[in-house]
Amino acid sequence: MKNIRRIGVLTGGGDCPGLNAVIRAVVKTSIKQGCAVTGIKDGFEGLVKGKDFTFELTSDSVRGILPRGGTILGTTNRGNPFSFKVIENGIETTKDMSGVAINNMKSLNIDCLIVIGGDGSLSIALDFFKLGVPVVGIPKTIDNDLSATDFTFGYQTAVATATDAIDKLHTTAESHHRIMLLEVMGRNAGWIAMASGIAGGADIILIPEIPYDIDKICNKIEDRSSAGSKFSIIVVAEGAKPSGGEQMYLDSGAKRLGGVSQKVADEISAKTGLETRVTVLGHLQRGGTPVPFDRLLGTRLGAEAVRLALDGEFGKMVCLRTPDIKSVTIQEATGVLKTVSPDGDLVRTAKNIGISLGD
Repeated sequence: MKNIRRIGVLTGGGDCPGLNAVIRAVVKTSIKQGCAVTGIKDGFEGLVKGKDFTFELTSDSVRGILPRGGTILGTTNRGNPFSFKVIENGIETTKDMSGVAINNMKSLNIDCLIVIGGDGSLSIALDFFKLGVPVVGIPKTIDNDLSATDFTFGYQTAVATATDAIDKLHTTAESHHRIMLLEVMGRNAGWIAMASGIAGGADIILIPEIPYDIDKICNKIEDRSSAGSKFSIIVVAEGAKPSGGEQMYLDSGAKRLGGVSQKVADEISAKTGLETRVTVLGHLQRGGTPVPFDRLLGTRLGAEAVRLALDGEFGKMVCLRTPDIKSVTIQEATGVLKTVSPDGDLVRTAKNIGISLGD
């Protein structure tokens, strides 16, 4: 043990199923090793705001949270200490508050910080590490787009939620002879769309990695209709885009993707005369009880993160390299997104069983 008596833990970025499993594992492992744990509320924002945004995490604190979605610590995808929004003379501006955050860690007697987050939060963790802060990272995102780990916890639950939605849409689509489109999350990666689309028996899957041709989508629908299937299920990743076109944003300033499924639906109706309906799954994918895979993975990652901290292996992120939990430097883990390969097994499988990718 490298003089680690107290560990601080925070969850940053969007929430996802399995966060509480990780927090629970961090607390239980730390306590077993004689180490105290401070929970930091609302991500890095809580670290800047200090003591009032922290609390002691004990065995009682984490009792019963394993099956709960969300995070007992709270989270935010804002509050970057290196570019922190403040009001000065009545004007909103940004200020580097990283020094304040570091001083707060010292005053709270936090010897190491465990950061549970996606690419953005881990990039902030790396910046703190470069300033000498002992940091260990844990990868979290339903998008499954971090290149250093086989899977991120939360992804399998999001896939299960999307697959369940596809199952339900099948019955109403068939009953009404409609084209049903389901828009799922994933940002610039099509992992959720591909996995749920194949598992749910979709007819067409549109992902960011393969630009779609609306005419080919319509041809697939008409071919199905000619063969006696008067309905179709289309799974659309929020980052999907047409050939030669751009992604669609609900909020271009905040780079919040969305709206592509309605665009595709309108174009299908115009070209085929068929009735379309759109379901945007949205934040349902982030909520709910984590599936066993995500509970187990989160627990394994949390326990291993504490081991790295106690062994003084800072600046690293724990990761799944099936079947083992390993670690890589946070530097290696950030900045490179893992996306669906257009030539990979998932795409090949989809095409082999007759699913159109719109290309």
